[in-house]
Amino acid sequence: MQSNILDVIIIGGGIMGSATAYNLMNYDNRLNVAVVEMDPAYTRASTTLSLSNVRIQFSLKENIEISKYAFKVLKGFSEEMAVDDNHPNVSFRREGNLFLFTSAGQTAVDESLDLQRSLDCAVERLSPADIKARYPMFAVEGLAGGTFGPGDGHFDAHAVLMGYKNKARSLGAEYIHDQVVAIDEVGGHVDGVRLKSGIRLRARSVVSCAGAWAAEIARSAGIDLPVKPVKRQVFVLDTKFKPAHPLPLTVLPTGLYFRSETGGLILLGKSMVEDPVGFDFTWDDKRFLECLWPELAEFVPAFDTLKLMRGWAGLYAVNTLDGNAILGEWPEIKDLYLANGFSGHGLQQGPAVGRYIAELILGRTLTLNLSRFGPERVLERKPLSETGLV
Repeated sequence: MQSNILDVIIIGGGIMGSATAYNLMNYDNRLNVAVVEMDPAYTRASTTLSLSNVRIQFSLKENIEISKYAFKVLKGFSEEMAVDDNHPNVSFRREGNLFLFTSAGQTAVDESLDLQRSLDCAVERLSPADIKARYPMFAVEGLAGGTFGPGDGHFDAHAVLMGYKNKARSLGAEYIHDQVVAIDEVGGHVDGVRLKSGIRLRARSVVSCAGAWAAEIARSAGIDLPVKPVKRQVFVLDTKFKPAHPLPLTVLPTGLYFRSETGGLILLGKSMVEDPVGFDFTWDDKRFLECLWPELAEFVPAFDTLKLMRGWAGLYAVNTLDGNAILGEWPEIKDLYLANGFSGHGLQQGPAVGRYIAELILGRTLTLNLSRFGPERVLERKPLSETGLV
């Protein structure tokens, strides 16, 4: 430590914490910034256990702008995050996202598509015939159409995370292997954090980027965050039928989603209301065999013959108020900043959010104003309205 009082302590060194650390140090490398991470191998981090998707297809203006910035960052990531001769390779594969809809969802789709196009987003509307022509193996009966974002895609989440982390460290940020058990505040101002090891760190500002653990840590400061850790599972399939070209991330109206993976494999998942809440990382193949395989085979009959290769479980930090991020200074504790509740979208939103939180802390002009996601709405119980969240 360079001083007894740090400038900024960041709780959590995943994509959100590391992007925030990088942006702080990039703006001012004289800052004394410490990132506390309890799992430096990131074995249980939502960042590395996700499907690593980024998409333009949201129905809230700010979420669309966040994704547009992510596209820009990914394009130049190798150069921007280079440390000495190490250039991270994020393997950004722009294979598209295809959202399917029935007639019941048509009005919401039209409104979202109008908004996306008003923001210069390349999103196509496809008829059932269009979908069938592009993807003959899909059973399009009952669908009213789909929207396709050709610039959407997936990337190497671990490479992006380590790119941010290594660059932040090269600029002077310190990473501490420990666990924050409490946030301290004195007279309505944040004072620092207490660690599981017994160490107490003091700081002028604290940022919670604690992911699925956000509510647990916030509670130590008397904050009731509507964020729950919800288990989500991913299944890796080797199908006998191999599509001629990679399939986009395809999202059915039921919420089932799948995409092609390297090596001719298929990744599959679905968020379900019965998904358990808690820190549970067990993987259950019965979910696939009993629930998801029949649904997949109905939509893609050619996938009725396959082998379940493996799978994994990770956590969504679900904001039960409205499914959107909670960003900014907590109104009741000065200089305590939150970047929580991303509900499965944190990886793609990390670049913009890290920059935004850094700008708030440093009092800089905001490059992208994300105050709409401010935590005041949690206290006021005023949810944002957005359709099509997955």
